[in-house]
Amino acid sequence: MSPINFLFAIHNHQPVGNFDSVFEKAFNECYLPQIEVLKRHPAVRMAIHHSGPLFEWIEVNKPEYFNLISPMVDSGQIEVLSGGFYEPILSVIPEEDAIGQVVMMNDYIKKRFGYKPQGVWLAERVWDLGLPKIIAQAGLRYTLLDDTHFYYAGLSGDAIDGYYMTETHGHKLAVFPINKELRYSIPFHMPDEVINYLLSSTNLESCLGVTYGDDGEKFGMWPETGEWVFKKGWLENFYTALEENSDRIKMPHFCEFLDQFPSKGRLYFPVASYKEMSKWSLNPEASITFQSALSELEDINKRDLLEPFLHGGIWHNFLAKYEESNRMHKKMIFVSGKLKRTKTKLKDSLLSEAIDGLYKGQCNCAYWHGMFGGLYLNYLRHALYSNIIKTENLINDVIYDGDDWVNISQLDFNADGSEDVLLENKKTFALIAPSKGGAMNIFDYRPNLFSLTNTLSRRKEAYHFELGKDNNSNSADQPVSIHDAVKLIDGNCDDLIIYDQKERHCFQDRFISHNTNIKDYNEQTFRDYGDFISNQFILTKTKKNRDEKSGVATVEAEMTRDGHIYMGNVPLPLTMKKTFSLIGGDSSIMANYEITNRSNTVISYRLAVEFNLTMLAVDAVDRYWIGGNVKGRPRLKEVIEDKEVDMVGMRDDWSGMIVKVRADKAFASWRFPVETVSQSEFGIERTYQGSCIALLFDINFNPSKPIGLTIRLEVEKAR
Repeated sequence: MSPINFLFAIHNHQPVGNFDSVFEKAFNECYLPQIEVLKRHPAVRMAIHHSGPLFEWIEVNKPEYFNLISPMVDSGQIEVLSGGFYEPILSVIPEEDAIGQVVMMNDYIKKRFGYKPQGVWLAERVWDLGLPKIIAQAGLRYTLLDDTHFYYAGLSGDAIDGYYMTETHGHKLAVFPINKELRYSIPFHMPDEVINYLLSSTNLESCLGVTYGDDGEKFGMWPETGEWVFKKGWLENFYTALEENSDRIKMPHFCEFLDQFPSKGRLYFPVASYKEMSKWSLNPEASITFQSALSELEDINKRDLLEPFLHGGIWHNFLAKYEESNRMHKKMIFVSGKLKRTKTKLKDSLLSEAIDGLYKGQCNCAYWHGMFGGLYLNYLRHALYSNIIKTENLINDVIYDGDDWVNISQLDFNADGSEDVLLENKKTFALIAPSKGGAMNIFDYRPNLFSLTNTLSRRKEAYHFELGKDNNSNSADQPVSIHDAVKLIDGNCDDLIIYDQKERHCFQDRFISHNTNIKDYNEQTFRDYGDFISNQFILTKTKKNRDEKSGVATVEAEMTRDGHIYMGNVPLPLTMKKTFSLIGGDSSIMANYEITNRSNTVISYRLAVEFNLTMLAVDAVDRYWIGGNVKGRPRLKEVIEDKEVDMVGMRDDWSGMIVKVRADKAFASWRFPVETVSQSEFGIERTYQGSCIALLFDINFNPSKPIGLTIRLEVEKAR
């Protein structure tokens, strides 16, 4: 009976923008103890991947950690895995950036450890057919994918071991299959159960190598695992058991296994990730249907046979499932392209800084949502936007002269088939989407590296249907995998389960009844009697003017919709024209409205012009409401109703910024926080996503008599 080769890898990562306290906690309770236990077991050999954000934090805060790892790399106990430095999904960023990210990590590992990596850890194991070319061009030989990928490629379980070769245009790559049984067992089953599973593999004549690869955070950071893995000795006992069975369980490095054993053949994988991702990336209804289909196959004992042919969704679906993810992604793509077109104009030091900011803006965690908070965590989104804006500022300072430049351009920014309008100057980036009700869906205040529209709509998630359950229990005094637990962190979240009628943007226009109140509006139980929000406006004119006396330039975008407003169920024709303008050197967007009732009937409704903006914290003393009828410094968690005012806004003393919304007519306003119910590895929790400001105008629309209105959104430095 031949010994089995156990190929063991862990992946340690903290995202760009995570709190320093989280890095500190993870290091002390997870990453450091891992290495300290490993050091006591020199016969245990493994591959370790650290992401760039984690490496950079350790470099500054815990440099002594490298003194622990480096000798273990030198002795051959640790094999270091490369990857995209800032942990991007390589297949959804431009190819040049993907290669650059991996080369950046290769260079870091070479400089830090004197080691040339041969393998790459793929973020979220997201596979795409073009990756072999990218990875090979970065000088690497192999990667790890879940056995799910191999099932999707048509293999059966007894053939999924060792490694297979794949290629793109002749660029070759070895791929090791991560064993699902081990991924779910380590560290949640007793060590002897894992050892017995490994030993049972020696009974399979063709099996020479079994691969484990998964998140290092399972060893100390996932709920209850710190007590289990370290204090109760799971990891120590597991490593001891591996050493005691070293005659039957060998632990070569992946690169050594490649040199000692031939591949099991050539294989081509479909676009995929691990099994859970295929469910998370689907919309809620499809996700529930997908899970039901799997359960039905389980009932007839055919799940193992047929599940490989039910792939579910792919990671890229998140860009369709969440418009907020898509617009952040497209902003990154936009800046990446801008950098490539201008990189020869940047000095080496600035180019390096610009590339670093762009790469940080490609960190995957804030672009998607599954078991972890991800996209729902506004500070992770903010970190990406901040770095992307920083890179764009560096580019703009080189390609534009002075501080009073201003531009207007038309482009399909969001890649949805409709042209958007970009108004920008040194201080402001404003993207207007005629196809989305003529709303503004990106508004960046460049001096503070801050995207004020970094909000998130309240939408249905599949796990909302699990809120009545709390199965975070175990019967064996050991932790339960986060995939098997549903826990409420904030108690009863049922009152926060609100789904927005439409995506949240700025300069959104609704017609509501005079009886609608702020509670109805917040809870989305009101009726919009118009058909303007989220519907197509026609871009009728763009222009750029320069005042002859002052020399100040202004850009304008005019758009119109011939829509309807309903009296009961009867549609009456109404035309809305919106003209957005931006002045060079200014940091405010002005919208001139002209609304014409084209019917023969007087129409009386409330026009609600809505803004959705964020200052990242709802209960911080340094972020509060201003203007209107407020007194003192009410925090953004407060619900505010104003009557007969001309300005409302928010102040952020943390980032040094004031946001005001003004109109040329007196208005009432509603202001309230927008919070979601989201899932993380620790359970279900409420999360602040932004603040809604609705300007309310009571208007009688007389036939054929246009009504004019001017609204301004302005930002300034807090003094």
